[in-house]
Amino acid sequence: MGQLWAGYLAAGTVTFAPRQGHTPETGKPALTYTFQPLEGPEAVVTVPYLLASPSLLMVTTKAGDTLDAIESNLHDIVPDTPIVLFQNGMGCQQAVAERWPQRPILAASTTEGANRPAPGCTVHAGKGETWVGPLTKSATTHLTRVVTALGTSGLTVHAEKDIQSRLWDKLIINAGINAFTAILDCPNGDILADPFYQEHIDELCDEISTVMKRDIGKDLPSITIRERIETVARKTARNTSSMRSDRRRGRPTEIDFINGYIARRGHALGVDVPANQMLTNRIKQLLP
Repeated sequence: MGQLWAGYLAAGTVTFAPRQGHTPETGKPALTYTFQPLEGPEAVVTVPYLLASPSLLMVTTKAGDTLDAIESNLHDIVPDTPIVLFQNGMGCQQAVAERWPQRPILAASTTEGANRPAPGCTVHAGKGETWVGPLTKSATTHLTRVVTALGTSGLTVHAEKDIQSRLWDKLIINAGINAFTAILDCPNGDILADPFYQEHIDELCDEISTVMKRDIGKDLPSITIRERIETVARKTARNTSSMRSDRRRGRPTEIDFINGYIARRGHALGVDVPANQMLTNRIKQLLP
């Protein structure tokens, strides 16, 4: 996702902040890759290393890497710099806001699609929209400036004061698709006719509906949740989810921030969540 934004933002306005242990080589660019936009020819994008405090920090790591990634770079970031989190699922955003409550922390929820079909190549695979909203009190005054800055990319960006609700909307889709595709090792659309999906999807949607209502007070019927999940699965029928991709590459998945997050919130709120817990356990059993 970071390479997607760097591909659209003006050259010379983006730099790359490596995580701890990734030391830049003096005089060499941090990142060079081929970028294929939705329209127009592909181009080579070169992003230099971060050498001074930025005006805006976009964090596009995996959810489980977010806290460490920010902490390893925070000494280079002035206190009033907005930090925008672009992570799947839920939990890491709240953890960042709790760790640094005085800093302007914002979260983004995006439906833009990007993938890397080969090393050194990033493709903008599907046009979407992005919503950005504050997680800490000080972030509220930065919201308009952040949305304007991201909007210079030409991508569609909206200000969203109720970002928690927007994050839940995306969490619903990820919780209903990703784990099933990883367990069944199939593209998104193929889960819909599979007996394993059919056996568990209604219970899963009931759990999501109940947990969401108790967590943020949003009343969304389970039948509506299933309709949303299956609409996206059909629209992205041949896509491979990030969780399936992680499983195939033997990498840690983000299950703890998707179905695992719903399971934890359910336990904390007194809601039975066997379907979400089962999917979480199954994914963890797939990888060493």
